[in-house]
Amino acid sequence: MGVDLPRNKRVAYALTYIHGIGITSARKIIEVAKINSDTRISDLTTDETIALRTALESSDLKLEGDLRRFNGLNIKRLNEINCHRGKRHRNSLPVRGQRTRTNARSRRGAKKTVTGKKK
Repeated sequence: MGVDLPRNKRVAYALTYIHGIGITSARKIIEVAKINSDTRISDLTTDETIALRTALESSDLKLEGDLRRFNGLNIKRLNEINCHRGKRHRNSLPVRGQRTRTNARSRRGAKKTVTGKKK
């Protein structure tokens, strides 16, 4: 895959370090690979590692680069068709209808202070 998994964690939680795998799909992959859920990455045998890799490859999940590319192309499409969501992405504003009069700081960045009007 190209992702180094943390060696001291259990297999299910270590798999979540791969972009596109959450805890639910990680547990399903472990079930398919027939690996004990209490096993840690450092304790995996070579057979278990191979089984895990084949289970990942046989799953129909988009992972890592493919998923990032897929999401990027979706955002690019929204920008090109000039829809409301595309405009919000383009202007770095919240896309899903959140309020922006206050809050939305993580999307809009740090506050830009406007000085008061002098008389």
